[in-house]
Amino acid sequence: MSSQVTDHLSPNFGSRPEGIVIDMLVLHYTGMPTGAAALRRLCDPSAKVSAHYLIEEDGRLFRLVREAERAWHSGVASWRGESNINDRSIGIELVNPGHEYGYRPFPAVQMAALIELASDILARHPILSRNVVGHSDVAPTRKQDPGELFDWRALAAAGIGAWPDEFGDSCGCDAGTLLADIGYDTSDFELALIAFQRRYLPARVDGQLDVNVLNQLAAVAALN
Repeated sequence: MSSQVTDHLSPNFGSRPEGIVIDMLVLHYTGMPTGAAALRRLCDPSAKVSAHYLIEEDGRLFRLVREAERAWHSGVASWRGESNINDRSIGIELVNPGHEYGYRPFPAVQMAALIELASDILARHPILSRNVVGHSDVAPTRKQDPGELFDWRALAAAGIGAWPDEFGDSCGCDAGTLLADIGYDTSDFELALIAFQRRYLPARVDGQLDVNVLNQLAAVAALN
């Protein structure tokens, strides 16, 4: 990793289960007024939350939990039928006030630091493109981050995650089946669809289904 990493180690971590393979990368926003406040909370034993890394809006990078350890970042979550997300993932927090405190675009320097860090993580662990996810992807009933202003397309262009080149052909496929094929928990279909839209159709996060949404669902499902 060529960027300077500052160790600011959190006490909030545990051991990964023996033999677990790290095969997921989960991206979050901090959702707090400042990066300093988020850093304090992620290192506060009483908060019982953490992540492996935090990236400030100016690109500064902090390591909070070593990758070999289990950080507490996803909570109750599911992806592709698996619920042990913290056991098998690396979590990265991006400083952003989030929807509650004045959500805004992620600065270019922050995105550049993320791309560099994520590229290094993917070189160390067997993480498939389909397993590079947002918190809202794995917890659609609870979370919105990193949200509709996060540039997933730029990340995919850098080889991190995937983005369809064009709309697919839904050919009468069932939307719930497509969402499940991608990886979403569809127990609440509307919120799963909203999570999908936040990522792949960010201009219309409305939970409504039409042919354009179906075709994008088919395109993303085909990437798997």
